[in-house]
Amino acid sequence: MMMPYLFLILLAHPIWVTKANCNKNIFILAGQSNMSGRGGVVNDIWDGYIPLECQSNSSILRLTSGLSWEEAKEPTIHQDIDFYAVCGIGPSMSFANSVLKNDPEIGVIGLVPCAVGATNISQWSQGSFFYNQMLNRTQAALQCGGTLRALLWYQGESDTRNLDDAELYKSRLQKFFTDVRDDLHAPSLLIIQVALATTLGPYKEIIREAQLGIDLPNVKTVDANGLKTGPDYVHLSSPSEVQLGQMLANAFLQFGSDTAPISLEE
Repeated sequence: MMMPYLFLILLAHPIWVTKANCNKNIFILAGQSNMSGRGGVVNDIWDGYIPLECQSNSSILRLTSGLSWEEAKEPTIHQDIDFYAVCGIGPSMSFANSVLKNDPEIGVIGLVPCAVGATNISQWSQGSFFYNQMLNRTQAALQCGGTLRALLWYQGESDTRNLDDAELYKSRLQKFFTDVRDDLHAPSLLIIQVALATTLGPYKEIIREAQLGIDLPNVKTVDANGLKTGPDYVHLSSPSEVQLGQMLANAFLQFGSDTAPISLEE
């Protein structure tokens, strides 16, 4: 009597059954709204357009808020993590598709969405809710089988509002990167950060200077300055998110092979 029920479970969770035990390449996605994605969102309504570069692929999975794997699809990559906002197109699917296109032998890509809109760098400090959530989700992703390849980080707009926050940004960011590596036991973890394209306050250039001035090993910076925004002038447009994803992929393909993948056992 158990067999029909078990068969129904398998049908309901095909990704889990066929993909969960694969040696996934794990990528952490963290930061604020331009990482979680607002492309195509105007007045809290997403326009429904999914660029070709962001189409789903059975080799691209995402870790849900319930810590299970499913096929990644826009615009829901971050929707159950950044749930107070309407999510649109972000850089992650463009990134993953570009990596697969240029390195078809890489295998399954596992995205671990952790970004939350409107968060400042202090809210990502060691021991904070968002920091701990990121660590817990990453460790859960590795428990399911996989290797940690990189942290993709795009944050800083919220710290442009206040001069004190802007001036402390560099030291806080360096500590964040160091703490993440220490707590994940991954001293050589590749970190690819994005230098700001937009701002919420008058201190954008101080933040950008801090980001571009980070001098830690295996920290690479992709500069989003000049990418076009949507009508709110804060969030990147869908085409810009696609372009950013490709820039992140190029950085990973260039530098990722120099950094040994990290498994839970390490």
